[in-house]
Amino acid sequence: MSAVSSREKNMLLITVVVVLYAAAGLSYKKQAANWKVAQRVYATAQKKLNDESALIAAKEEWSEKYARLRNLMPVFPYEKDVDTHWLNVMDSVATRNGFTIARRQTGKEVEVGDVYELPIDCKDWEGTLEALVKFLYDLHQEGAMLDVRQLFIRPSTKPGYLKGTFTLYCAYMRGDMEKAEAGRRPAASGGVTNSAAEPVLEVPAPAEIPPPGADADAGATNSVEKNAEN
Repeated sequence: MSAVSSREKNMLLITVVVVLYAAAGLSYKKQAANWKVAQRVYATAQKKLNDESALIAAKEEWSEKYARLRNLMPVFPYEKDVDTHWLNVMDSVATRNGFTIARRQTGKEVEVGDVYELPIDCKDWEGTLEALVKFLYDLHQEGAMLDVRQLFIRPSTKPGYLKGTFTLYCAYMRGDMEKAEAGRRPAASGGVTNSAAEPVLEVPAPAEIPPPGADADAGATNSVEKNAEN
C-alpha cells in the first residue's frame, strides 16, 4: 500500500474546507431567510399589539359611541321579518324626492355582533342629480340605520337623468321590545325611577303654646323694663 503524498493530503484538506464553507453558506442562507420571516412576523404582531392597545385605551369613547348609535337603531323581535319594513322606508324616501327605483331585492340577513344587517340590492334606479342627492341625504337623516356602500352611476337615455345601481344596508337589533325600551329609558336624578311618584308635603311642627298667664307676665316684664329705661 502506497503512502499518501503531501499533494494528496493538501487536496483532501482543501476539499474538506470547501465542503465546510459550502455547508456554512447554505446554513447561513437558510438562517437569513428564517430571520427575515421572523422579523416580518414580529413586525405584524407588534402592529397588532399597538392597534389593540389603542382600542383598549379608547374603550370609554367607543362605548359612548356605541351607546349613542344603539339608541338610534330599532329593535325587532327575533321571529319578525324586517324585509317589508325597510323596503317601505326606502320607497317612501324615494317617492318623496322623485327618485325612481324599478327593481330591488333583499339579501340575506347578516349578524355582526349585537347588530343585524339586511342588504337591499337596487338594480335599476333613475332620477336627476338633485333627486339623487336629496334621496341620499334623507337616508342619512334616518340615523345609523341606513347606509349606501355601493353606488354606480351612468347617464340615462332621458336628458338630464341618471341611472345605475346601489346596495343599501339596513342596521337594526333584535331582542325583547320591553327590555330594550326599559334599557333606553334614562333613570331620574337622585336614583328615583318612578316619575309618577306623589310629592311629599312637609308639615311644619306645631309651635309651642305658652302656659296661661305667660303672655301677661312677659308683657308686664317688658313694661317694667321700658319704664326703668325712661
